[in-house]
This record gives sequence, C-alpha cells and structure tokens, in this order.
Amino acid sequence: MVLKEKISLNQLFHIVIGFNLGSSLIIGIGINAKQDAWIAVLCSSIIGIFIALFYYHFQEILPNKHFSEMLEYILNRPISIFITYIYTIYFFYLAARVIRDFGELVTTFILPNTPIEVCSLSFVIILTYIIYLGVEVLGRVTEVFTPYAILFIILVTILLFGNHDIKLERVTPILATGVKPLLNTIFPYELIRPYAQLFALTFLFSHLPKQQYARHTLIYSVLSSGFWLTVGTFIVTTSLGPSIASRSTFPLVSATRLISIGDFLQRVDAFAIFIIALGVVIKICIFSFAALKGLEYIFKLPYRVLVIPMMCILTICSSFISINFSDHITESKTVVPYFLSLPLFFLLPSLFMVLALIKKKKDA
Repeated sequence: MVLKEKISLNQLFHIVIGFNLGSSLIIGIGINAKQDAWIAVLCSSIIGIFIALFYYHFQEILPNKHFSEMLEYILNRPISIFITYIYTIYFFYLAARVIRDFGELVTTFILPNTPIEVCSLSFVIILTYIIYLGVEVLGRVTEVFTPYAILFIILVTILLFGNHDIKLERVTPILATGVKPLLNTIFPYELIRPYAQLFALTFLFSHLPKQQYARHTLIYSVLSSGFWLTVGTFIVTTSLGPSIASRSTFPLVSATRLISIGDFLQRVDAFAIFIIALGVVIKICIFSFAALKGLEYIFKLPYRVLVIPMMCILTICSSFISINFSDHITESKTVVPYFLSLPLFFLLPSLFMVLALIKKKKDA
C-alpha cells in the first residue's frame, strides 16, 4: 500500500505566498497603473482572496479528490481526460513561460555571455529533483525559501530609504486620471497573475491533512502575499518613478541597483536575483506538479515515471516559446490573459462548479 503524500497547513501558507511572489517579483505587477500601481496590486489582492476560496470550494464539494477526479465525477472519464489534457498542456506552458522569465533575468544581469538554454537547463535540473521527491519535499522547501523572499523585500525597503532613493511624491496625486485606468489594469491581467493561476492548487488541496482549517490558511496566505506584493510595487514606484518603472523590463531588480551605501554595500541586484529564484522555484514546481498529476490521471501511471522526460521537454519549450523577450512579454499581456487564462481559470471552472453542485445535490 502506497501512503498518500501530505502537506501541512503551514506549508500550504508558504506555498501560496511563494507561488504568488514567484515571477511577479521578476516582471512586476500593477506597473501599468503608473503612480497608482500599489493601489491596483492591493485591490487585486483583496479580490484574489475570493478567487482562491472559489477554487478551494471544489475541494469542499468533493474532499480527497483533485480536479481531474472531480471532473470524472460530474461528467465521465473520456470527457474528463480530454479536459485534463487541455489543462495539463496549459500548466506546462505556464511553467515554460516562468522558466523563460527567469532565464532572461539571469542572462541580462548575471551571466550575459551565457546562452539562455544553459541557464534554463541548469535551473530545471534542480526543479526536476524537487518534483521527483514529491509534494512533501516541495512543502518543506517552501518553508525554507519563502521567509528569505519576505526578508529580502524588507531589507531592500530599508536600504532604499537609507539611501534616500524613495520619494513619496512619485505616487501622488492618487487616482489623478480617475478610476478607469486602475480598473483596466486590474481586470483581467493583474487578477490572472498571480491569483487566477492558483487554480493549479486544485491538484494539491487533496494532500492537506486538516482540510477544515485550510480555508483560513488560504485567506491569510493570499492576504500576506498581497501585502508583500503591494510593498514591493510601492518601493519600485517610489524609487524608480512610475514612468521608468513602467518601461523597465525587470523593475524590482532595477530598483535594487540604486542601492549604494558608501563603498560598503553595492551590487545588491545579484542578491536580488538569487532571492527571486526562490519564489520562481515554487511557482514552476506547482505548475509542473499539477500538469504531472494530470498526466498521472490520464495514463494511470505514477507521476514520478513522467517527471524526467516531461521536464526535458519543458526545458526545450522554454527556449522556443517566443522569438525574443519582447515578444514573450507582449504575448503574456495580450494573448495569454484573454484567450487562455480567462476561459481556463474563470469560465470553465465556474461551469464545472455549477455542474458539481447539481450532481452533489442529486446524489444527496
């Protein structure tokens, strides 16, 4: 008999925080709202709580079942296999995009003469090892990594204040152009990244041992991650200015490059990239784990059998996912949110939720 892997509520708390920080620290969020970027992030975080609770309600309807098993319950296996296949491809696609984000970051600031393929492959080797060891190891990794990311945000804030780089007048006047630009920033892009992407956790909720307390843990973790993302966005906007921040490819790293305290503390951006890598590890692992659990359901094989070949494919896809980084970013802001994330993370889950409630009521 194979024992089912479990994660604690404390590990869930850190997983959600690390997942939400993830690539959001690389690209930055809410920047299109200019000086109101921090307000956009704060508002989207509050809405993100309801999105996370909506996804968790799947688990409350059918305890101990992940998303694909729930689909089989409300539909039938052939249809659930087809839908799971679509989600599996999309999760791998999102994982490849995050790998590309981090690869571009490393080759831009740390290893400019190193091919991005080498950086991606080196990174994926570590990810493969974590995923192969299982969700319990992933949970323990997040408990170690996530506090460092939070400590880094606090440290950068203190250093930027100490260096007199933060100018509060850069976030004024508040709502100078009205509410409409703010709403256009929040819907749908800032809700999809990262909160709608929490849908991947529907493949993880069944591993929780104390599911009656998971709802509160989920609320606190989304609130906490939203707070730190708001702080991160605030210091980026006040240090770089809204105009420079919106044009910067990697806003947070650009902000850390401003730190220069005498001849003692400089080049903090290298340390920043290392800390960002911790959140990226969590995000890619969650996407990959959800995709592998989908393949496990489809082929009825242990997901560990598929880890190495699928992660090799993922590495190749991350390199060929777009022509260049500019095309990569444009695609993430236009095609992905409207044509992929909206239907797969909002429309279809809403339909499946209604069908699950109807089915449950009939069976009762």
